[in-house]
Amino acid sequence: MRDEVGRWVRAAAPASVSNVCCGFDLLGFAVAGWQDVVEARSSPRPGVRLLEVTGDGGRLPRTVDENTAGVAVLKLLELIGRDGGEAPGVELRLRKGLPLASGLGSSGASAVAALVATNEALGIGADPERLLTAAMEGERVACGTAHPDNVAPSLHGGLLLVRPGETPALTELPVPAGLTCVLLHPPSAVATEAARAVLPVEVPLSTLTAQAGNLAALVTGLFRGDDRLISGALVDLVAEPVRASMTPGFEAVRSAALAAGALGAGLSGSGPTVFAWTREPDWAARIGEAMRDALERDTGLQGDLLISPVGAPGARVVAHGEPS
Repeated sequence: MRDEVGRWVRAAAPASVSNVCCGFDLLGFAVAGWQDVVEARSSPRPGVRLLEVTGDGGRLPRTVDENTAGVAVLKLLELIGRDGGEAPGVELRLRKGLPLASGLGSSGASAVAALVATNEALGIGADPERLLTAAMEGERVACGTAHPDNVAPSLHGGLLLVRPGETPALTELPVPAGLTCVLLHPPSAVATEAARAVLPVEVPLSTLTAQAGNLAALVTGLFRGDDRLISGALVDLVAEPVRASMTPGFEAVRSAALAAGALGAGLSGSGPTVFAWTREPDWAARIGEAMRDALERDTGLQGDLLISPVGAPGARVVAHGEPS
């Protein structure tokens, strides 16, 4: 067993938008520009240690078995059978770049970045399936549910259809040329557990049928590059109606996006971030400004804007450093 620490490996994992209106717990895509960063290094001391968390205002747990990054790495080591004995341990440093409880897959990005950094730092060579399984365990601790629609796109990138199961089945969906996402994040928070608690236990058959039709139309529209199909399908009949009141100014922001030419708009995950799609990248800034102005008029709040291609690249190793 090595008696010294290894080199730091730094990995970054992007924000993600889940649900995409009609695909509750089934659709998600990565966005570029907002990300979490984790550094990992091997240690002669077995186990996982979280040495530092920054960028969270002191709000996240510092204990390994409560922090999503630590939980995910613990699960990875369990999956590969290297969580004890003579196997090397791992030390982590987490830098939050994503706002907490934002609807942007913040906890998922932490887990994914930690897994990618650890995989490289320890030379594990874990396959994407194991990394996804471990990331979902981090989501279970953070949100109460091991849903993969944030961690899968954060890990793999792209726009994904994620069919649930013990091992989720991932299908990468085509992204029509020019499809661009505008994100508006207001200075508020919506806890995922609270947002899931308000969801209906039962859905009328007519609602289920209409929602399934929207999902089918959206997937078809993506394959065909059909803006009319895409636009008509970006409607959520299940989660958004009961969650909208948890996001300040949601209706005003969504209406402003549509009036400015967006194909559709809705909650990013459980909110409070709102996303809009456009096939005209040159329109994105105009749509974003309309959304931000609507938020300020309706609530007095000022939000942060991000414009990104739909389906950005996923997590990656960004640097190798010297021992410290």
